[in-house]
Order: sequence, then C-alpha cells, then structure tokens
Amino acid sequence: MLMTGCDVLAVAHEHRFAVPAFNISSYSMLRAVVDVCEEKRSPHIIAIHPDELSHIRPAMLASIIRIAHESTVPTAIHLDHGASYEQVLGAIQAGFTSVMIDKSLAPFEENIEETRRVVHAAHAVGISVEAELGTIGVSDQYGETGTEEILYTDPDDAARFVEATGTDSLAIAIGTRHGLYPTEVKPELRLDLLETIAGRVDIPLVLHGGSNNSDTEIAGAVRGGINKINISSDIKAAYYLRMREVLADTHLREPNVIEPPCQEALMACAAQKIDLFASAGTAELY
Repeated sequence: MLMTGCDVLAVAHEHRFAVPAFNISSYSMLRAVVDVCEEKRSPHIIAIHPDELSHIRPAMLASIIRIAHESTVPTAIHLDHGASYEQVLGAIQAGFTSVMIDKSLAPFEENIEETRRVVHAAHAVGISVEAELGTIGVSDQYGETGTEEILYTDPDDAARFVEATGTDSLAIAIGTRHGLYPTEVKPELRLDLLETIAGRVDIPLVLHGGSNNSDTEIAGAVRGGINKINISSDIKAAYYLRMREVLADTHLREPNVIEPPCQEALMACAAQKIDLFASAGTAELY
C-alpha cells in the first residue's frame, strides 16, 4: 500500500523500530526489495537519489508507484538528498510521497529557510519532508553529500531547527558515513548524542550512511530513537558481488538467468537489515 513517509514513520516512532529505506537504481533491485519486504512483513521506503533517478529515468516512477499501490505492506517513495527547492517540487509532481531537502552544507539559517520553504510546498499537497542537520562523512567516491570530517548534530540546534521548519523527520549526524568504510576506518556511533537529541525533539530521527556499522551499534541506535535507516551501499555491493560471480560464466547473456541470483543476494542482505531494525512483522501495526 502506498503511503506518505510521515504515515510510515509515525508508527515506527510510536512503537520504537526503524523502517528500512532501500536505495534502488534498477527494476531488478526494486523487485528484490519489494519481495523481501513482503516476505518479512516489513514496511519500507523506496529511496531514490537524484543520480539514481537520472539513471532509471522519471518514467519508471509510474511502475514504482503501481507496485507500491499493489504491495501488501506499507510503502513510501522517497526522494533522497534533494538538492534544491526546484528539484523537490519536480519530485512531488512526479509522484514521490516523501521528499528530502538536504541543505546540511549550507549555513544554519539558510538550511532553516530552505527547509521551511519546502515544508510549506510539500505539506500543501500532503507530502512528507525530511531534512538534515549536521553532516555525515564520505567514505568513497560514490558517497553522497557529506564532508571529510563529520559535523555532529547539535541538540540545541536540532530543537530550534525542528520548531522553525516543521519538518516531519530529521536526519542527524552521529558518526556514520556514506559509502563503504575503508579498512582503516573504524565506525563508531555517538549513541550518547542520539539520546540527547531524541530527548529534545519528538519527531522520527533518520540515520544516513548505515552501511558497515556494527550490528550492535545499529541496534543501539534503533533503541535510542532512530526510526528510519538508509541502506544503499550494502545491498548494492551484495547484488554486484554476486553478479561478478555469475558472470564468470562468460556464456551467460540473458538477464532472466543473470539477475535472479543477484536478487537473492540483495534479499539476504536486506532481510538481515530488516531483522536488525526490528521492522520484521510490523506491517500488521498499520
């Protein structure tokens, strides 16, 4: 069932679990995500970054929307890291039910102003808004927005930001990075900071860059108040690692032979995340 991001996350916020937001960049990945979420009875968010949208083309959204409508579990379609007011408006017009405006690299007051502007437009047509405060790190060349050094979210700023903008959810920086961590970097989440922020703002909190963090840390973040976790690098790495193995047979050429094992690898990775986020079986709460 197609829902807004706000409606999906409100239940997670009340019942203290995290909804997985899986970034997809092909129809094959989309089907794998939807299938595993239905098997696990997990609400989920189909997240599409502007770079991914330019790859799959906006015309594919009609298929994604139809699949979401027909799904037996709550599903939102989310623009990930929208860079501008105009880009967000385009996503709303295209059929996204949730949008993110990411002005985290802008000065604080500019972030507030741009987020407030997006909230005003999105709420006028019943669409949910996610914003970001603080910046997470970037681990590799495929990383999305971020900085070399993590700029942790300030709890006082978070409270002021939420009150000033009316955003429905807030992505915070507590120690994660976009992309896959290099071997010399040890992931470490500031769960103490999360606890303080969660005590100051009463909206769903979002964790970006959830790939590569330890299961113990991620589970702690869910218990501490994170209600949405973005997963991109992990499922894509699983998908394409399996594809490299499959294509060792150089005679293969048909997608219906090559892609199913890749989908199975993605589904196994996604299923583990769903269990870790305490999201399995929660579709019945909606």
